[in-house]
Amino acid sequence: MRKRYLWLDHILRAHEAYSKRYGDHYAAAITYFSVLSIVPMLMVAFAAAAFVLAGNQELLDELKGAITSEAPEEMAATLNQVVDQAIESRTTVGVLGLLTALYAGINWMSNLRDALTAQWGLRKVDRPLISGTLKDLLALLGLGLALVISFGLTALGVGAGEYVLELIGLAEYGWARAGLTAVAIVLSIAANWLVFLWVIAKLPREKVVLRAAVKGALIAAIGFEILKSAATVFLSSVTSSPTGAVFGPIIGLLIFANLVARFLLMVTAWTATAWESEKPPPEPEPVLLRVEVQEGPRTGQVVGLLGVGGLLGAGLSRLRRK
Repeated sequence: MRKRYLWLDHILRAHEAYSKRYGDHYAAAITYFSVLSIVPMLMVAFAAAAFVLAGNQELLDELKGAITSEAPEEMAATLNQVVDQAIESRTTVGVLGLLTALYAGINWMSNLRDALTAQWGLRKVDRPLISGTLKDLLALLGLGLALVISFGLTALGVGAGEYVLELIGLAEYGWARAGLTAVAIVLSIAANWLVFLWVIAKLPREKVVLRAAVKGALIAAIGFEILKSAATVFLSSVTSSPTGAVFGPIIGLLIFANLVARFLLMVTAWTATAWESEKPPPEPEPVLLRVEVQEGPRTGQVVGLLGVGGLLGAGLSRLRRK
């Protein structure tokens, strides 16, 4: 089957490379630091909300009024006290959240870069602590900027489509809405393709040819959209019950992060095996021939040896006769 179908042979070679290069172990490390970074990000968001409430007394009064009207009397007093304490400690929470998020983010990027380097079949080199950490930080900031630009372009395209539909009076037609949805999906895949192209080709610690990752980035972009849709369906089905509403998002986040990490590394292994088969074979090393010249006996030495041999032979014949 592998000889007959080249695509099947390619997939199996990619899976073998993924397993040999510890793909599951790297995916587990990426998942761990992905989940670890959520807590400090929530702390930063919590502090940002506290800063907004501290600077807007009307909004703070509205929030406390909503808590008082919706919650029981004793619980409402406790929640309002928690809100006041959060506003007072907003600076401390924000600084701790930023520092923890920075630590988790750098370790996440370091594991991601090591994993991508391994799936490309490149040798892992020891990196200096300070310069290596700075490079991982710059890569993390670059990835964040790429994601912001990608999602910003997608949102801008969808918003422009909504505006155009309302402008020409087609916003109420189902076929127009379906067409806008299809355009949004295409824009999302294109944005994801740019991000994954940068991740697969530029994040490994050794230089990788950009055009080698074009097909792999497209597969990763389409697969990521499918995983996002599956995660949305999973969360909507799980959070329907009270218990699922508590544990469902955590479990869904763990599964989603691990699946995305494993899928990305598998696509990278597929890309690397395709590039290894397409790139020209390396030139053979030059063959070194070593010639050893051994000096033989000279003419005089040969004549002398023959003379000595003749005398010995004559002496032995005389002894034999006697």
